[in-house]
Amino acid sequence: MIFLIVLLMIVLIIVGMPVAFALGLSSLVYLVIEGVDLGMVAQSMVRGVDSFTLLAVPFFLLVGELMNSGGITNRIIDVARVIVGHIKGGLAQVNILASVLFSGISGSATADTVALGSVLIPSMEREGYDKKFAAAITAASSIVGPIIPPSITLIIFGIVTQQPIGPLLIAGIVPGALLAISLMIYTYFIAAKRGYPKYKRATFKEARSAVSSGFLALLLPIIIVVGIVSGVFTPTESAAIAVLYGIIVTFFYYKNVNLKSFVGILKKSSFDTANILFTLAAATVFAWVVTMSKISEKLGDLILSISTNEYIILTLMVIFMLIIGLFMLPSEAIIVFAPILTPIVMQVGVDPIHFGVLMVLTLTIGGATPPVGIMLYIVADIAKLRYTKLVKEILPMYIPLVATAFIIAFVPSLTLFIVDLFFE
Repeated sequence: MIFLIVLLMIVLIIVGMPVAFALGLSSLVYLVIEGVDLGMVAQSMVRGVDSFTLLAVPFFLLVGELMNSGGITNRIIDVARVIVGHIKGGLAQVNILASVLFSGISGSATADTVALGSVLIPSMEREGYDKKFAAAITAASSIVGPIIPPSITLIIFGIVTQQPIGPLLIAGIVPGALLAISLMIYTYFIAAKRGYPKYKRATFKEARSAVSSGFLALLLPIIIVVGIVSGVFTPTESAAIAVLYGIIVTFFYYKNVNLKSFVGILKKSSFDTANILFTLAAATVFAWVVTMSKISEKLGDLILSISTNEYIILTLMVIFMLIIGLFMLPSEAIIVFAPILTPIVMQVGVDPIHFGVLMVLTLTIGGATPPVGIMLYIVADIAKLRYTKLVKEILPMYIPLVATAFIIAFVPSLTLFIVDLFFE
């Protein structure tokens, strides 16, 4: 029966039912069959969203929308251009670094894709890049978004697995940087092969102008990271401070946001927040079913019967999550599978912080992978490009992406050394 309940949930998701409803309906079937008092459903759903830490999610969503609407994109692109524009494949390299810088503000892959793609894809095409390559590198580089702090997906992982949010956010810095470097190396060789252009090295005056223009925007992730690491404020408090900072910068310094546009920003972030919270509420009921039916223990016994070697288990997990990422959004997959898989990997000595970053990374690769691949649909629409052509172009990019995922999996010190440095 347990197998059928889980299978029902997966089938409902695959056929297009919203994840919250799929979780709730499959849980309800189990509870009815077992004769459990359905009054606990409402109690569990309320308990699932009754969390101070969870306040960080709407705050970070709001600040991402604020900065995205506040004229930040072009300033970030200018900063990235003076840093890496002179490397072969200049504007493509700028695309990747801009994703890193923008992710430190939005914490969202889709926000990254929309903001940068709408500016950079047409610019790359004008400078002689193939349209399909411009779209593909935009989608691939957006994967960095949910890994580098502030990361909404890592916050969700911490909530559903009861892991500390601060160390999780900090742990994403090095893996995110490695992911960007692997894509930049790939881009360098593709640019050399296809003859893509590069910019002249920026002068000191140009560099100073770009940095001074984008300084206040780039200061935001620094405030968040330094504040969390130093213990001045919690991740939730850092999110609230980030919103206040974003309002001041976009309203009074850049002056690209007014009261009318701010209402639209509030609506957008509110709808996104409601979607996440409703899914979390339904996931709490599903988590209760998982606990009562001992799914984690039984699945753990099955996996550990194959091997108890840490690296083999991590290999199986990476493969499993890459497959799951083909069909589910990262945040949804985290909500469903993190409470089940985390106790299993902990049994073979894997640090849950390390696993959290690895899980978010591998699932986010699915965001740029068909058939779901939401970032692919976004860039295909921006570029007015056939989806099949885009998929063909992005396929080789999975090599550096997946290789980085396995490096992160097998070398946990890359993820944990910065956590040990500041939180031990």
